[in-house]
Amino acid sequence: MNIVYQIAFGIHLLCIVAILALLLLQVNKSPRTLNPGVVHATLTALIAGLVMVGLFEKVNIDEVVNHTKFGVKGLIIAVLLILGYKNLKKPELKTSVWAAMLALTLSNVLIAYIW
Repeated sequence: MNIVYQIAFGIHLLCIVAILALLLLQVNKSPRTLNPGVVHATLTALIAGLVMVGLFEKVNIDEVVNHTKFGVKGLIIAVLLILGYKNLKKPELKTSVWAAMLALTLSNVLIAYIW
């Protein structure tokens, strides 16, 4: 179980880094477009996160599960997915949507690190 948990953790980290990188590549673009990789990485991060939550009690026997933290992080990922799917086919990504997606991703990283 520990190996599966560690693999899911690695996949989750890689997906979050991919989301950040793909969003930051659009900083200097004049008509910003949403790369489909953002949506794919977000969905993969959500699935890997669900696997990690499911295995958390088996791997970390001494720790208490913080369901509030996992719920907040899941909600942020869900909002990212909704924004991604709504703006995937649009020819131009609004600056406000791009900034919201970037802020949500960074807040998800901060929640994971600080909380």
